[in-house]
Parts: sequence; structure tokens; C-alpha cells
Amino acid sequence: VQLVESGGGLVQPGGSLRLSCAASGSIVGLYDMGWYRQAPGKQRELVAVITNGGTTNYGDSVRGRFTISRDNTKKSIELQMSSLKPEDTAVYYCNGDIDTLEGDVFSRNVEVWGQGTPVTVSS
Repeated sequence: VQLVESGGGLVQPGGSLRLSCAASGSIVGLYDMGWYRQAPGKQRELVAVITNGGTTNYGDSVRGRFTISRDNTKKSIELQMSSLKPEDTAVYYCNGDIDTLEGDVFSRNVEVWGQGTPVTVSS
């Protein structure tokens, strides 16, 4: 099971960027999914999370500027980022709470992380 992110890059302050994350592999159940970020020298922090029912929660620093969405049929989430600031610069990681079936081994609530995609906000 893996999560693969895409969409990071360089953007000017005030600009927008969309990140995508797709889950693949032997997935039996897909529960909360979200985005976290880690800036150099700082701890990883919550950006946004969405349940499989569509309930969302955002970190205080991004609320009102970022929007998380989900497509359960595609096992994917997106993060639409607007009004970006230099302090949004970080590596953004996709996270998922997943039930997996590998052969005949069932694992419940496995926390899976993507490899991260860098976002740089700079003029």
C-alpha cells in the first residue's frame, strides 16, 4: 500500500497550488486522510484532514485559505492552496488510515505516509 503525492513546486506569494494524493495497493478500507507539512527546523504539523464521510478539519494557519477534498472512488484526496505565504513553504506529506489485506494477512488502521512533495512560496 502506498500514497503518492504530486503537484508541489514553486509559487509566488499570493498564488495558488493544488496537491494531489492517490492511494494504491491492497486496500480494504480507507478512513481519515490528510495533509501534513514540515518546514526546515520545525516539527511536522497538521494542514488538513478529511474523513471518508467528508468531514474536514484544518490547521489554524491555513483555515480559510486551503481546501481539502476527497474522491472515494479514486481513493484520492486533493489540497487546494490559495493566498499562499512564504511561511507555507514546507514539504507536504499525504497521510492515510488504511485497512490492508496482503495475501491472507489483514491489518487494521495502518498509518501510511507518502514520500512528500515540496512547496516553495517565494518571489
